[in-house]
Amino acid sequence: MPKQIRELLQARPFKPFRICLSGGTHHDITNPDMAFVGRNTVGIGRNLDPEGLAESFARCSLRHITRLEDLPEPAATATT
Repeated sequence: MPKQIRELLQARPFKPFRICLSGGTHHDITNPDMAFVGRNTVGIGRNLDPEGLAESFARCSLRHITRLEDLPEPAATATT
């Protein structure tokens, strides 16, 4: 699982994804700079401001990650 997460974070172009946890919660990774993979955990920045600075961090045990899901691409805005 850590290798898969690292590959998703390093993908170019980056595609947002969701980390689902065993307790039923999840974290949406919308920016590759908001998460980092450790040996046993994933650190996730929460509530990023426009400059990419996190308000707080969550540390998720790799043992509790049940699946990774792609997030839908934002809809393109039509210009008139």
